[in-house]
Amino acid sequence: MSTTVSADRGSTLQTLKNLWPYMWPSDRADLKWRVAWATVFLVIAKLVLIAVPYFFKWATDELAADGDGAPGWLPLAVAGPVALVLGYNIARIAQQGFNQLRDALFARVGQHAVRQLAYKTFVHMHKLSLRYHLERRTGGLSRIIERGTKGIETIVRFTILNTLPTILEFAIVAAIFGLAYGVWYVVVIGLTICAYTWFTVRASDWRIAIRRDMNDSDNDANTKAIDSLLNFETVKYFGNEDMEAARFDRSMARYEVAATRIWTSLGWLNFGQALIFGIGMAVVMVMSALAVREGTQSVGDFVFINTILMQLAVPLNFIGFVYREIRQGLADLEQMFGLMDVTEEITDAPDATPLEVQNGAIRFDDVHFAYDANRPILQGISFEVPAGRTIAIVGPSGAGKSTISRLLYRFYDIQSGAITIDGQDIRDVTQRSLRAAVGMVPQDTVLFNDTIAYNIRYGRIAATEAEVVRAAELAQIADFVRGLPDGFDTMVGERGLKLSGGEKQRVAIARTILKSPPILILDEATSALDTHTEQEIQTSLDMVSKDRTTLIIAHRLSTIVDADEIIVLRDGRIAERGTHRDLMSQGGLYADMWNRQQEASEAEERLRRAQEKDEMGVIVRKSPAH
Repeated sequence: MSTTVSADRGSTLQTLKNLWPYMWPSDRADLKWRVAWATVFLVIAKLVLIAVPYFFKWATDELAADGDGAPGWLPLAVAGPVALVLGYNIARIAQQGFNQLRDALFARVGQHAVRQLAYKTFVHMHKLSLRYHLERRTGGLSRIIERGTKGIETIVRFTILNTLPTILEFAIVAAIFGLAYGVWYVVVIGLTICAYTWFTVRASDWRIAIRRDMNDSDNDANTKAIDSLLNFETVKYFGNEDMEAARFDRSMARYEVAATRIWTSLGWLNFGQALIFGIGMAVVMVMSALAVREGTQSVGDFVFINTILMQLAVPLNFIGFVYREIRQGLADLEQMFGLMDVTEEITDAPDATPLEVQNGAIRFDDVHFAYDANRPILQGISFEVPAGRTIAIVGPSGAGKSTISRLLYRFYDIQSGAITIDGQDIRDVTQRSLRAAVGMVPQDTVLFNDTIAYNIRYGRIAATEAEVVRAAELAQIADFVRGLPDGFDTMVGERGLKLSGGEKQRVAIARTILKSPPILILDEATSALDTHTEQEIQTSLDMVSKDRTTLIIAHRLSTIVDADEIIVLRDGRIAERGTHRDLMSQGGLYADMWNRQQEASEAEERLRRAQEKDEMGVIVRKSPAH
C-alpha cells in the first residue's frame, strides 16, 4: 500500500492514516509505550485543566459570600478561600506538568517518523532514473525535501498532540455546560465553534494558494543561487555577476510579493477569528450576567463561565493554528509526495539474479535506443568486447558514443535488442550486482566535497588506509598528495575544484583501482586534459585496464592506437570497424578524423615551440651580460 497521498486530494484524516505506521511502528515496542503513556498524560492534563475553573469559582463564591461557596464534600480545611486559590494554582501547574510529560514522551516518536519518511524519500531519489535527474535542478530538489521534512514534523506533532486533546476538551466543556447551565449555552458555544472553524478553514484554504506561489518563488531563487555558485568560475570568466544578481533578485521579488500577501492574509485571518469568538463569548457572558441578576447563578458561576471560555479560546485559537499549519505542511509535502509518487523507470525484474562474472565478455546485439521516440540515437548496434580485450568506440559528436556506456550501466533500458555480460542479459540481473562489476573513469570527474582519502575510498568503502595509499600510488598521485600540508586529509572543495583536471582524473583512477572491477569503461577519460597531462595519465589508464575487459569511449584517437578493435560510429550506426592499421588503410571516416587531429596536434606543437622561443628571447634580452 502506498504511504503517500497527494496534498490536493488528501484530507488531514487520510494523511494521519498514512502516517500512523510511523507513529505506531510495528517493530518498535518502546515507541508504542511512549505513545500509550503520552495519551494517558494527555487525558489527565485535560481533566486537570477543566478542574482549574472550579477552584476559581469556589474561591470567588467564598470571597463574595453570596453563593453556596465550595461544595459540601470538600473538607473545611480545603474549602477556605486561600486553600482554594492555592488549589487553583496547583492545578494549573499540574496541568502544565502533564502537558510537558506528554510532549517529552512523544518527541522521540515524532522524530522517528520524520527520520523514516525523510530516509525513504532520499532512498527513492537515488532509485529514480538518470533521465529524471537530468531534467530536474538539484537546488529545487533539496529545497523540496527540506520543506517536506519540516512538513512531516508539523503534521505528526499537531495532529496527535493538539487536535485530539482539543476535541476531548470541547466534548468535556459541552457536557459541563449542558448539565450545569442548560442546552442554550451549548447551542451558542457550538454555533461559535462552527462559525470559527468554517471561517478558519475557508481563509486557510485561500492562503494555501498564496503559499504555493511563495514556495515556487523560493525554489526558483534557491535554484538560481546554487546554479550560479556552482558555476562561479564561468560567471567570473564572462563578468556576468550583475546579470546573475539580477536573475536572483527577480525571483526574490516574486517571493517578496507572495510573502507580503501571506502576512497580510494572516492578519485578516486572526482578526476574523477574534471577531467571531468575541461575539460568541459576549452572548454567553450576557446570558450568565442576566442569570446572576435573577439569582439563578452565583458570581462564582459568572467567573467560572468566563474562565472556562477563556481556556476554551486557547485550544480554539490553536485549532485554527493547527489547521493552518497542517494545511501549510500539506502544501510543503505536496511536492515531496510528488517525488515519492514518481515511478522508477529502471527496476529489477521480479526474478532478477546477481550477475555472475566469469570472464567479463560484453556483447551488444542489434541494440536500438532513443532518449526521445522522435530522435533515435543507436540504430542496430552490434559488437562484442571479448574477455580481457580492449575495444574503442569513436565517432563525431552526437554519434552515440557516451550513450553506450550509460546503457551498459543500465541507466536507461534499450527499446530493442540485447546487452549481455557473459551471456546474461543485463535486464535480467540486479542493478547493484551489475554496477559492482563495472568501473568507470569519466571525462568530467566530479568529487565529493570531502577529503582526498574519502574520494578514493569511495571506490570501496571498506578499504583500509594502506589499500587507499596503494591505489593512489598506482594512479601516480600519492607523491603529490603526500606533499600537501594535510596529505590524504586534504579537502578537495566543491566538486573537487581545489584540484587540477589531471589531479582529479588521477583520484578517479585511484578510486577505480580500489574498486577493482572486472569490466572497465573509459569514457573520454583524457579528452579534457592537455597533451602532456594526457600522456602521463594514459600510463595509469593502461595499467588499470590491463587484463580487464575494457571499453574506451575516445575523443583523442592517439590514445586508442593499440586497441584490439576500433568501432567508428556515425549517426547511431557502425560506419567502420577494425584495428588502427586497418582503418587507416581504408582511408574512410576514421582516417579523416585521424588526419585532422594530427594537423591540430602539429599546429599546437608549433605554437608551443614558438611561445618557448619567445620566452627564451625575453630571458636573453634581460640578461646582465647583454
